[in-house]
Amino acid sequence: MLNMSFKAVIFDLDGTLLDTLQDLANSYNRVLKQMGFPTHPIDAYRYFVGDGARMCAARALPPENRNDATIEQCLQIFRADYGQYWNVYTKPYDGIPEMLTALSNTGLKMAILSNKPQEDTERCAKEYLSQWYFEAIFGQKTSAPKKPDPAPALEISRRLNVHPKETVFIGDTSIDIKTAKAAGMFPVGVLWGFRSRDELVKSGAKAIIESPDELKKFIFKYTT
Repeated sequence: MLNMSFKAVIFDLDGTLLDTLQDLANSYNRVLKQMGFPTHPIDAYRYFVGDGARMCAARALPPENRNDATIEQCLQIFRADYGQYWNVYTKPYDGIPEMLTALSNTGLKMAILSNKPQEDTERCAKEYLSQWYFEAIFGQKTSAPKKPDPAPALEISRRLNVHPKETVFIGDTSIDIKTAKAAGMFPVGVLWGFRSRDELVKSGAKAIIESPDELKKFIFKYTT
């Protein structure tokens, strides 16, 4: 039995609350095709995403074309395309609505921290998650560092008035786990998202969760 109690939970967005992979992959592939570059299988984007839109653009481009000008061009075209086609296939993962409702009913404070651009993060949350109250919704901002820098997570902690040690941080990639550890929060990895159990274990997740229902039960066990 862990000697702890959670008062707040911070969720990653893509690959944790929402399945956004196909819309992201389709958008980047349309951009690559427009620019005359090879496209990628959807599963390849499981490893391209996670570090923000600019890094995903760089990873999607051929290695010999990863210069600043081409990356910026790719990113600008992507923003326009994704802005139009961001919600064709995107949806909450099965069990996420029920899990969020159950956690909301406990009075647990909830927040979102994503490396998705702030505008896109807010748009996704409004479209798919508006029936639940999140006290903070943080995406990537040019004025602030992105995960795995702990600064945004710690800012959320301050806004929620909850100590980092009383906060569980939930995500599907090593970036999320590293963020949680750097912020002094409890790192939980989930397996329904974009990355593997091995990655989550190696990055230091203290719990590995296989389903939203299991996550709900885990948090309930350590919630006062």
